[in-house]
Amino acid sequence: MRIRASLAAATVSGAVALTALLAPAAQAADSPNIPQAFTSKPSVGRNAPADETQGDIQITKVTDNANRDVVVGITKKTFNIYVTATDPSGIATADAVLWHGNDLASGDIDGLLYTDNAATCDKWSATSATCKITITATADTDLYSSALNGKWNVAVYAEANNGDHVEKDIYKNRWVKRAASFSGFNAAPEPVAKGQTISVTGTLKLASWSYLKYYGYSNQSVELQFKPSNGSTYSTVKTIKSSSTGYLKTTVTASVPGTWRFHYAGNGIASVADAYDYVDVR
Repeated sequence: MRIRASLAAATVSGAVALTALLAPAAQAADSPNIPQAFTSKPSVGRNAPADETQGDIQITKVTDNANRDVVVGITKKTFNIYVTATDPSGIATADAVLWHGNDLASGDIDGLLYTDNAATCDKWSATSATCKITITATADTDLYSSALNGKWNVAVYAEANNGDHVEKDIYKNRWVKRAASFSGFNAAPEPVAKGQTISVTGTLKLASWSYLKYYGYSNQSVELQFKPSNGSTYSTVKTIKSSSTGYLKTTVTASVPGTWRFHYAGNGIASVADAYDYVDVR
């Protein structure tokens, strides 16, 4: 249940199906800056169309990355997909990929996240099992361009002991985002006298998968929040916008000791980010 192919263009050509995930690996020398895709060599002996079901097998649940955004910085991110399926004969295996593009069945895709390893399946009964697929997404290779950030599709496959199988090219969607972070965050001076001015500064940055660096993220709304030392929740004090370089600066009046936080809520391409600094007020 392994797949491997290299591709010298951003769009995959040729008819492919998720059933190909069960084919042996085809060893190839992958260029680090091109997308990867899978070949169509189905183990069941035919090219299966998209969203095919043979027999009474059913996929009952899919949980990918704990149903959270897949956030990748400038290195790699490993996450799990759990596929639960049922069939009267029992479940033999399952697999899953995340893909980006127009159509998986025709090969019109420009991004693919998959595993080279077989799923590990826990059988809950004679008829049902949950299979874990572990995928690693690597910046600059799997995610060869920052343009791949955004909404991806989760394709899943399951096969029963008697050969029944089910394939869904778009079982659900998953957002794959670039990591956002703050650098140089500081609330000063500290300690500070009550009534004096506190200056809060920092820079919001966003990972580039293309260049493997973090760059200043401009024109983004960031909340300055505060939690008193005897409190348990943060309250928003004000909202400011990052400059053309991602820089942020604002001032507040010191009243009680507590923790100041820059909170960035993220968007369709960037993750949530937070930075903290405790200030003692005397």
